[in-house]
Amino acid sequence: MSGTESVDVGSAPAGRRGGRSGGGREARQAARASGGAVRSPYVTRNLRPFEVLDEEGLSIIETNADTVLEEIGIEFHDDAEALEIWRAAGAAVDGTRVRFPRGMLRKIIQDNAPAEFIQHARNPANNLRIGGNATVFAPAYGPPFVRDLDNGRRYATIEDFRNFVKLAYMSKAMHHSGGTICEPVDLPVNKRHLDMVASHIRYSDKAFMGSVTAPSRAQDTVDMAKIVFGDDFVENNCCIISLINANSPMTYDDTMLGALKVYARHNQACIVSPFILSGAMSPVMVAATLTQILAEAMAGMAFVQLVRPGAPVVFGTFASSMSMQSGAPTFGTPEPELVIFGAAQLARRLGVPFRSGGSLTASKTADAQAAYESANTLQPALLAGVNFMLHAAGWLEGGLVMGYEKFVMDADQCGMQQALVGGIDLSENGQGLDAIREVGPGQHYLGAAHTLANFETAFWRSDIADNNSFEQWQAEGEQDAAQRANTRYKKMLADYVAPDIDPGISEALDEFVARKKAAEPDSNI
Repeated sequence: MSGTESVDVGSAPAGRRGGRSGGGREARQAARASGGAVRSPYVTRNLRPFEVLDEEGLSIIETNADTVLEEIGIEFHDDAEALEIWRAAGAAVDGTRVRFPRGMLRKIIQDNAPAEFIQHARNPANNLRIGGNATVFAPAYGPPFVRDLDNGRRYATIEDFRNFVKLAYMSKAMHHSGGTICEPVDLPVNKRHLDMVASHIRYSDKAFMGSVTAPSRAQDTVDMAKIVFGDDFVENNCCIISLINANSPMTYDDTMLGALKVYARHNQACIVSPFILSGAMSPVMVAATLTQILAEAMAGMAFVQLVRPGAPVVFGTFASSMSMQSGAPTFGTPEPELVIFGAAQLARRLGVPFRSGGSLTASKTADAQAAYESANTLQPALLAGVNFMLHAAGWLEGGLVMGYEKFVMDADQCGMQQALVGGIDLSENGQGLDAIREVGPGQHYLGAAHTLANFETAFWRSDIADNNSFEQWQAEGEQDAAQRANTRYKKMLADYVAPDIDPGISEALDEFVARKKAAEPDSNI
């Protein structure tokens, strides 16, 4: 598969039911509702990525990564097949340690991995472009707890999971349904993936992520996608994207490798993502951390290409700093921002899409700390040129908690960032010379024809912020942003209408889930 091959974002297998198309009136209504931006299936960045490394700096890190791969190597634990694949490819295998000739991994990746690809959604209008100048926002991933103003912090349930799928579906700036948006601990560990994947399919028609907690669960995800899209379509197109974490430092375990092999063999996308807490899982310095990230990510991405040449991959990283006093992770600090900027440059040099960023915070509630830290991760990631932004909405408490109010506040800010990177409109309307001629010196533009034609859509408007007078704010109950977000998420859930799904697909999904659940006893491992 060529890395420069173009793909029709709107293509879909025969028989799939798409969304309803709207005319000009619907588009104008959507623009008014979204503060001036018609909903888009992904962000198109018209600003150049911000870069922090020059050619010399990039070359230093790439050379050091090759040194790590050649001299130290990467551990591939408890997977004899993976070791044999590497041995056949020409790597040096010593026990479970694999060492690589200089330049070997880069060549494998650049010769095979696509520079961008399409992830297909159940509704073709929601198909995603992963790579290039496109950015996709996806919800937070993995929290075992949820929080809202009414009930506080508590373990997540499948009802919470479905609520967040619905919120992501209804959010204009959330392009992806996500994966394990929260961990439904009221379901058995060995079966909950079935309900999670089925919920993504049933309650949303956006693209979704697959299970990676066991190879068999990855295979279940592929089988469920084939119910929706058809066998041949799945084998020839990306319908699932999954998160494959390196067990940093410099280790891949059999669980991640097993899931990776399942998805790669079925031509589904893997986000190969070192998980770094600098000072614990990488050195404390930014350049050293970038060296380790590049070495780990290249090992995983090249392995995907050995399993199935041309299978889509994403260079991922999750990097945070840590408190050297307590050992706790910290977010929104300068060093992880520099890591994101640097890693994005390395991914572009390698010629693959990049994943990082999000609205990350260590705060326990949706307070000022959460806002500052989230903004200091979200905006740098977008300006760095991140293509797939996991954890874009809902993240609290270092990833332990999915917040209802935080979700809608973050999604609101994602919409603002989307408007920012759209850049400056230089069309005739954007230049506005007619308005300047009409008004002239010393007057105002409030009644100008240009203003009247553009006032509904010219400025992005927040769904959460209060810009009214003090008296009106006071009369409406003196609510802060979190309280307004609480009202908003409840209204969104009350207004939710499930997308259409073919009755035959729905019935087949129910049968598959019931059969798989009946095949083995409940287990919490």
